[in-house]
Amino acid sequence: MTEILRPDAEEMDAADPLAGYRDQFVIDDDTLVYLDGNSLGRLPKATQSLVIDVLTHQWGSRLIRSWGERWMDLPTRLGDLVATTMLGANPGEVVVCDTTTVSLYKALSAAIDARPGRRSVVIEEDNFPTDRYVLEGLARRNDLKIRWIKSRGADGLTSADLENVLDDSVAVVTLSHVDYRSSALLDMPGLTSLAHSAGALIVWDLCHSVGAVPIDLEGSAVDLAVGCTYKYLNAGPGAPAFGYVRAALQPELSQPIWGWWSRAEMFDMGPGYQAESGIRAWLTGTPGVLSLAAVEPGVRMLADAGLVAVRAKSVALTELAVRLYDEWLSAAGFSLCSPRDPERRGSHVTIGHPNAQQIVQRLLERGVVPDFRRPDGIRLGFAPLTTRYVDVYDGLQAMREAAADG
Repeated sequence: MTEILRPDAEEMDAADPLAGYRDQFVIDDDTLVYLDGNSLGRLPKATQSLVIDVLTHQWGSRLIRSWGERWMDLPTRLGDLVATTMLGANPGEVVVCDTTTVSLYKALSAAIDARPGRRSVVIEEDNFPTDRYVLEGLARRNDLKIRWIKSRGADGLTSADLENVLDDSVAVVTLSHVDYRSSALLDMPGLTSLAHSAGALIVWDLCHSVGAVPIDLEGSAVDLAVGCTYKYLNAGPGAPAFGYVRAALQPELSQPIWGWWSRAEMFDMGPGYQAESGIRAWLTGTPGVLSLAAVEPGVRMLADAGLVAVRAKSVALTELAVRLYDEWLSAAGFSLCSPRDPERRGSHVTIGHPNAQQIVQRLLERGVVPDFRRPDGIRLGFAPLTTRYVDVYDGLQAMREAAADG
């Protein structure tokens, strides 16, 4: 195979149909190689303008009148936008509020309560820490046994792995669509069907797939899902998460954190709690308007680009990274910690090295921003609307040079 040169990457950028979207983001230093968009996405210029309007006009001028004029329905209006453009879901099935941790707690708690008498829950042992911690806390509180799915390494768990831990005692299965370390992309429809065949509900974590991988929650018959908005959706640090509840399940599920925003007739301030109908029942307290408003521009930009095109570029970026790894790094003490099959891979690539933490520090000094994942992973995240092919080339080249420097 012919060696890839930097002009080859430049040609790929010149032919990239999504290249123009990069100009719609705030990029003060065009030489910075930013490969951490799967931790914090770049700032859209439209978000700057919108947040300034929220501050100066909606809050500054309209004051409390803005609640009635535009703020009251923000969680559900944005939920509908995310549902219909990013998740393959329907209006009335998604709400944007809370953090990922709180949203996950609500979803898992409601699912456990909906399966009384079942004494087990299932999760991967290498799932994201928050997912594990939330489930561990709920298991302790409800006296449930956790069935841990053993780590499957770079390629992620299979149907057989899940089948091995399922029986009629399992109440809930929770899985990550894309593994936060390896980038393994799981078979959502197949694994959801397996959980249902055992009578269990399933909760999917979409944090590392939403906005980079097409998702079909309705077609996959998913029960509940959660995800963040500050990675590929570019909503900003600490931006609110979203929660999905399939419409058919909403009447039978009850989320555990009751607040005035989810109470029917919230403004009568009366005694007792009766949940609002539909997805509004999953709200709790007053939402943060400034952070909520920042969700919309990034989602609309991705919807305009189209997730099919976004996914195609994501695959091309990760394929380039894997090819450069093979050419430059595979014989230099590095290891590939992500699936080789692009159909089984999300939008990041993790490369292992015994001195990964030191190498990441060297990369930062060279103007390359990756992510270190313990114990030995260098995670390279590619956000298709802002990451260039030359960024991939330059990032891997810097890694090669850092290793050569010892």
